[in-house]
Formats: sequence, structure tokens, C-alpha cells
Amino acid sequence: MRAVVTRVREASVSIDGEVTGKIGRGFLILLGITQDDTPALCRKLAEKVLGLRIFRDENDKMNQSLTDVGGSVLVVSQFTLYGDCSHGRRPNFLAAAGPEQAIPLYEQFLAECERLGFPPQHGTFGAYMQVASVNDGPVTMIVDTKDLK
Repeated sequence: MRAVVTRVREASVSIDGEVTGKIGRGFLILLGITQDDTPALCRKLAEKVLGLRIFRDENDKMNQSLTDVGGSVLVVSQFTLYGDCSHGRRPNFLAAAGPEQAIPLYEQFLAECERLGFPPQHGTFGAYMQVASVNDGPVTMIVDTKDLK
């Protein structure tokens, strides 16, 4: 699994002009799922991402977590995070998990956010969505389960 985590002042996701999820200060998480992902990796990724200390403290150091700042979470599924652009000009998405595997893991990630105390706002898996955000910093981190120890 791969998460692109952006620290935001606010973010929203809309489908067909209707806002389906909206947050103030917190994390916009774009979530990609690959064929090798498992429920255990999903849990590990959620714990890692939601525990990141990337908000500024009183000394202007990135030292505070979502909990410290009372932040919120917006999760948007994004299979294009596993796009391979290494050959030609048109990416292939062969590494992205198909819906039969990805939907349960996406739903588990949402449940893990809730379990960890951050009931997520979210988009709809597989929908054509418009995502708006006011990035804070900007601060963006990429967290991939293949890199977690």
C-alpha cells in the first residue's frame, strides 16, 4: 500500500458536484493499493500514517501529531499511485490491485482510521472525484508499506 499524506488547512472531495467528504486541519490521504497488500499491512500503514508528527510545534519544529492538533482525516482511493511510467508515455496500472482485492482493503483502512480515533471523511472507491485542498506548508509525505520495518 502507498499513501501520499498531505498536511492541509482544509480539504474536500466531491462526486458529481456534491461534496462527499470535507475536513479542516489535518491529513489528506491519497491511498493506493497493490496486489501484494494484506490486512496486516493495511493496519500497519494506518498506524504509521496517523502517528506521523508533521505539524509544527511552538518552536516551529515538525513535532506534533494529528492528536496533538485535534486534526481530521480525509481518505481518497487512488489506483494511479501504482502507475508505471518507466516505458513509453502512457502509464500502465498492472501493479494496482483490482477492485475485488482493493475495496476490502480500502474499507479496512477507513475502519483502522476510526479504530485509531480518527473517523475519516472519504470519497467513493472507483468514482470519478474532484479533490480540493489548501496545503499547509506545503508538507507532503509518501509512506509505502514496502519501506516499513
